[in-house]
Amino acid sequence: MRRTLLVLVVAVCTVLATTVTASAAPQVRHYQHYTALGDSYTAGPLIPLQRVDPVGCLRSTSNYPSLLAIALRVGSFTDVSCSGADTHDMLAPQDVVLGPNPPQLDALRPDTDLVTLGIGGNDYSVFGTIVGTCPGLRDSDPAGNPCERHFTVDGVDTIKARLPRTRANVTAVLGEIHDRAPDADVLVIGYPRIAPPSGTCPAVLPFADGDYAWLNSVEEELNAALAKAAADDGRASYVDTFTPSLGHDACAPPGRAWINGKDLKPWAANYHPFFTGMQGVAAVTYAHLRD
Repeated sequence: MRRTLLVLVVAVCTVLATTVTASAAPQVRHYQHYTALGDSYTAGPLIPLQRVDPVGCLRSTSNYPSLLAIALRVGSFTDVSCSGADTHDMLAPQDVVLGPNPPQLDALRPDTDLVTLGIGGNDYSVFGTIVGTCPGLRDSDPAGNPCERHFTVDGVDTIKARLPRTRANVTAVLGEIHDRAPDADVLVIGYPRIAPPSGTCPAVLPFADGDYAWLNSVEEELNAALAKAAADDGRASYVDTFTPSLGHDACAPPGRAWINGKDLKPWAANYHPFFTGMQGVAAVTYAHLRD
């Protein structure tokens, strides 16, 4: 009886402490219908467990929208993110294996009250062009910046020159979201950092030493374009994941890295987030809603 009484007392105290802590903390709005839109950095290719609706989207049940939905205790959750998506796939079907994936904006409803949008890196093949080109140029000048030079034509960085169009595309998508879900809180989710601000790890991230800084600058400008799109829209807000991911880049030790390097793993695609990255982005997004 004493043991039972002690267990009950501890349980009551725990409930009371939890209640007090919760009441003292800022409260997050209770959302009834959350819809997640985005590309592979949202979908989570190869992170267990993978969904099959359709298989070609490589959409995980443990991606950041799924973790955020659990943390927020939403009434209903719809995730239509898809690997390889760009802003065009918000309004048109995306052709994938055993697909297509329907236009992502079709998942929105008038009563949708939370939308996260993680898109833009695939517009004009920015990410794909970089990871498809830069590792192959490292050997030509390991200590230099051969990839940055490769994409600089007549003094113009041709990768960064694509980003103003990406900003316009995202702004247009945000307008469509508001038309379909006029009462929703809309968050534009930025991309976490891939490369560290200093140091290199060519065995993991096989860019030339000088191209690490350039890769960071491209990501910063891409994220700035997304932030500007949210500001231009006026009703969406931007969630910065680049700054909080400092120390969690692809060069970080296992368990701390949010982003996988060049090697394909059974639980993460190359140059894509690990589960730890999804946890990190979910936590940053939750804090944004709380604050």
